[in-house]
Amino acid sequence: MRSAVVKSLIAAGALCAMTSVTRAAPPEPWELRPDMGYAYGKDGKTLAYRMGTKTADMLLKGAKKVPKGTLFFVGQNGQLYMRTAPYLEGDGSFSFGADD
Repeated sequence: MRSAVVKSLIAAGALCAMTSVTRAAPPEPWELRPDMGYAYGKDGKTLAYRMGTKTADMLLKGAKKVPKGTLFFVGQNGQLYMRTAPYLEGDGSFSFGADD
């Protein structure tokens, strides 16, 4: 269960990031808070949960850190993906810009 919650937190953050990337240039940092849990549900909806300190401590026991330099995105099929390979150009611009 802990692994599913962690994956859900990552997914919710990814959805927030995708909204920022597509609307704003340059991208803005996420405002994730330690007392909140973010989920990407089985139905594809995003959720936010307020957590207590004991709950957060329990989640950390089975959690894995997300590697720095990870990009999250939702594919055309609605599935959430992550990519750790390079996704920025040398000048910091996004390599996979919007189709114009």
